[in-house]
Amino acid sequence: MSKKPELRGRAARLARLLPQGPSQAARTPFVLLVVLLLGGGLITLLILNSSLNEGSFQLSELKKQTKDLTEEEQELQREVDGYAAPDALQRRAGELGMVPGGDPAFLDPDGTVRGVPGTAARPSSLSYPAPRPQEVASPAATVSVPATPAAPDPAPTTAATPPPAQPAETPAAPAPTTPRPTTISGR
Repeated sequence: MSKKPELRGRAARLARLLPQGPSQAARTPFVLLVVLLLGGGLITLLILNSSLNEGSFQLSELKKQTKDLTEEEQELQREVDGYAAPDALQRRAGELGMVPGGDPAFLDPDGTVRGVPGTAARPSSLSYPAPRPQEVASPAATVSVPATPAAPDPAPTTAATPPPAQPAETPAAPAPTTPRPTTISGR
């Protein structure tokens, strides 16, 4: 057996700091643990990064879809506004055979009627264009208007009736009307 030479001084102090004997076996599990932790961290970071990228793609796709839907909504709103314009409503009403109403009558809270109701007649001065074929075929072109029966006049009077429609060159002055008291029986 060979004896190790004895170290003195500074070399002896340094030799005490170094591990004695086979220390390679103790380092291997530690190194493997560090490598596994670093590898697991890198794989977790890669998965996290790819999931964030996927979320970013979904977000950009949803923003594009939102922009397209907003543009479509604005286009539809412009179309609705075009249909709601007074001239478009008047043209459409004429195509459906509607005419402007006659003179109105008002019912007071006590049951008396103010004014003399007039009948609606098709004015000859207004001309409505013929309906276009695509409008007639559209489902919006069929409008169901329920017929309301006219209330019978309870007491015929000799009050002035509305004058017949006059030619366009002489405008008709409204006929003076007097309120006509009527009573409504409770049912």
